[in-house]
Amino acid sequence: MILRSTRTRLVAVLAVALIAVAVLAVVAVGCGSGGDLPSASSSDTTATTATPSTETPTTTGGATSTTGGALSASLNGAGATFPKPLYVEWIGEFQAVNNGVKINYQGIGSGGGIEQFTKLTVDFGASDAPMKDEEITAAEAAGGAKVLHIPTVFGAVVLAYNLEEASGLNLDSDTVAAIFLGEVKKWNDPKIAALNPGVTLPDKDVQVVHRSDSSGTTSIFTGYLTAVSASWKDKVGKGKEVKWPAGVGGQGNDGVAAVIQQQAGSIGYVELSYAIESKLTMASLKNKAGNFIVPSLESTSAAAVGATFPEDLRFSVSDAEGAQAYPIVGATWILAFDKMKDSAKAAALKAWLTWSLNEGTAIAEDLGYAPLPDDLKALALAKVNAIGAF
Repeated sequence: MILRSTRTRLVAVLAVALIAVAVLAVVAVGCGSGGDLPSASSSDTTATTATPSTETPTTTGGATSTTGGALSASLNGAGATFPKPLYVEWIGEFQAVNNGVKINYQGIGSGGGIEQFTKLTVDFGASDAPMKDEEITAAEAAGGAKVLHIPTVFGAVVLAYNLEEASGLNLDSDTVAAIFLGEVKKWNDPKIAALNPGVTLPDKDVQVVHRSDSSGTTSIFTGYLTAVSASWKDKVGKGKEVKWPAGVGGQGNDGVAAVIQQQAGSIGYVELSYAIESKLTMASLKNKAGNFIVPSLESTSAAAVGATFPEDLRFSVSDAEGAQAYPIVGATWILAFDKMKDSAKAAALKAWLTWSLNEGTAIAEDLGYAPLPDDLKALALAKVNAIGAF
């Protein structure tokens, strides 16, 4: 897997090589030489047919530009930490061939992204949970335009833990709910032991780690637990923020990953790419079909197989029925208005999103995100194509 550090080293090596060539050329001349929602699989939703943009791209170096370098705008976005590593890479690659565009993205959590988008302090928001009806109403009143939900990738929310005495543990929904309710207090609790026969579990305290900020990752995780555990539904429920019965908080996916990494006996929920990057141990989770599934790019993609999507693209693929589907999977969305006051910004945002959904696929896979299936990508590109100016 090519992670950000590897990509950075490659760029640095190329830069050094180019400088060396330039120096040699100068010397030669001098010497005279020559970067509550409907389920996506429910039968009462309908998918609208859409056709991706037919604009012919031009290629420069290793990236593709859809604009020929004619764009000139500065964009600010904020929101979900879930896709931040990916968006940073997409921005860097896009800017490399569109020098007139500057895009700044701040990972402040999905709740913060929705808030800043509604306040019009950013040009686009980002959230791992679709906006609620009342949030859309408020944003549309402020922006004077229709809110678009543009899905970009799928990601798995995994149970990462720090327990040297045992790796490769199996968990199921009831046990995960009991852990985060504070009912399972020891790693050798009978609930965990029953799922892991033959594994010697330590008599060590379980330290729960959760998000401390308003988070779409939390919405995905608590939405899953609410759907599969009556006890969790009654005592806690779902949302970007909930009243946690147990545990300590971390700011953002990276904050939770850092606490797990540093605290022996801890367990928390993070997006797959953060767990991979932090080299955290991940539990296999029992899915709806009764299989223990290892979180991976393949099992994440399996959750969206055969799904249909509502017209506004606000959907959930959590607890999918596929035999090989990882059960805690969610999409992440860019939030944009269909009309912006600045036509240059509208053109730049439209071009970046089009490039990202097309040419950004390999980068998404490298970083552990599952690209959209072709049918959903067509619908997402139709939303992108709707972006314009007043």
